[in-house]
Amino acid sequence: MSATMSATMTPIAWLLASRVMHDRLRPVRNRFVYPVFCLRVNLDALPRLERWWFGVNRARIVSLRTADYGPRDGTDLAAWMRARLRSAGLPDDGEIWLQTFPRVFGYAFNPVSFWYCHDRDGALRALVAEVTNTFGGRHAYLVTAPDLGPIGEATVLATRKCLHVSPFNDVRGHYGFHLRETAGTSFVGIDYFDDDGLLLRTSMAGYKRPLTGGAMLAALLRQPWVTLSVTARIHWQALRLWVRGVPFHGSEPPASRAAAPARAEAGIAQMTSMPASLPASMPAPPPASAAEPVSNFLPNDLRP
Repeated sequence: MSATMSATMTPIAWLLASRVMHDRLRPVRNRFVYPVFCLRVNLDALPRLERWWFGVNRARIVSLRTADYGPRDGTDLAAWMRARLRSAGLPDDGEIWLQTFPRVFGYAFNPVSFWYCHDRDGALRALVAEVTNTFGGRHAYLVTAPDLGPIGEATVLATRKCLHVSPFNDVRGHYGFHLRETAGTSFVGIDYFDDDGLLLRTSMAGYKRPLTGGAMLAALLRQPWVTLSVTARIHWQALRLWVRGVPFHGSEPPASRAAAPARAEAGIAQMTSMPASLPASMPAPPPASAAEPVSNFLPNDLRP
């Protein structure tokens, strides 16, 4: 595999049979793993994805609604993201892929959607993590290599936390991102650090297969209510933490510490970019996830 992550993908959409892992390290240990499936689509090819079972901005069994992402007004997502890339001094002439939970039977909730932004040579140049919390807040984090160059498996990606996500975590600290990609697998890990060090490790790892009617049918038969289960599991795990006495910080950040608005009523108007350097109290995330074989994270029961 090359040192940088390439966009040499023939299909215009992938289905990822994945496994989501969360591992809270303190004040109590709480680890869980759930199977999910999601899509990764080429945003320039959205009109070509229409099928009787799949639609873009149409009522279908499985669908994507462009108003669920980016500016949230239904405008062209690829054009919107390219404008953001240009303003950050990044190439905007390559493919942009959106990885997200689709709407299934009209419903979806996406704790995080990932935008993979490539240059014309196929190298990954930016990752945008569009985060949504259960209170209606959302924020997009734009992370790049420190020199704005191609992103490889060893590239350290970090950004300050700006949005209240879990009511059991404060709004401070930073995230570290780790990416790995092969022809048939995908891995993204996010480590959350607060003032005391590593607090939470999360990852999504899965097998990629071209999005076809057969692949989607198989995924729906395994998990017909995957999008509803995402919301249900979030609340179930929150209840478990509350019962176990984990401190509750509330749904909004204190005004004195709010570095960015928790809500963006008119859509995500701006992004938080990776800072040029992190304070000494916020060490760069160690490549812990990258040191483990990707097979440790993949769902063995969902191999193609």
